[in-house]
Amino acid sequence: MKRILITGAASGIGLTTAKHFHEKGWRVGLTDVNDTALVRLAKELDNSWYRPLDVTDSIACQHACRDFAEDGGIDVLFNCAGILRMGPFESISAEQHKQIIDINVTGLINMSLAAHPFLQDSKAAAVINMSSASALYGVPHLASYSASKFAVRSLTESLNIEWGRQGIRVVDIMPPFVKTPMVEKASFRAPVVDRMGVNLSADDVAKKVWQAANEKVPVHNPVGLTFKLIKLLDKALPSASTRLFMSFLSRD
Repeated sequence: MKRILITGAASGIGLTTAKHFHEKGWRVGLTDVNDTALVRLAKELDNSWYRPLDVTDSIACQHACRDFAEDGGIDVLFNCAGILRMGPFESISAEQHKQIIDINVTGLINMSLAAHPFLQDSKAAAVINMSSASALYGVPHLASYSASKFAVRSLTESLNIEWGRQGIRVVDIMPPFVKTPMVEKASFRAPVVDRMGVNLSADDVAKKVWQAANEKVPVHNPVGLTFKLIKLLDKALPSASTRLFMSFLSRD
């Protein structure tokens, strides 16, 4: 039985992905800071392994990976934990900016390092990182979030080469805005969200994660036709064109 360890598993994309892999017969490991929702999900998924986890705590990440791997190892790590805050840059506190980077970037690094020795023992190892369409060009009103996803993109590219030589595939998933509580319940809604629309479901992303776990896919995996077209235009046109397009989408 293949085994996947998921961060941020108690809601949104992580939760839907956990259900999808469980239905397909995988052994699923669940982690999240929301222990109440985590316990509820673990029971729903036939008492799946779970561990309340703050991914910014590197020691806790090591313990979680070691404990999940004890009875069968880790085949896939899905780094899904992340937070989003939208608003004018100066309206978000320094502590909130730091929290975005700590969870979205440092948390991913912590988990990747902690899972690495166990992934090395798998014959079909993969790390799947949750990136974003905002890693293509910096998005106004999502500056720190966008920066964090640029970092995820860079880490993915680097490790795709470095760990690829060790037999560990490293790829990312790049959706635009997805219908999840993180987006739907945001106190501030960036203009770009309404103009691009929130057209993807968590299930759309979960299916892409499933594909990435089971097939040889590109390093970057955009989700949704709209973002795929934007990505193609970015390759075909000068970067100034992308800047103008983003400026138009994010106007007040």
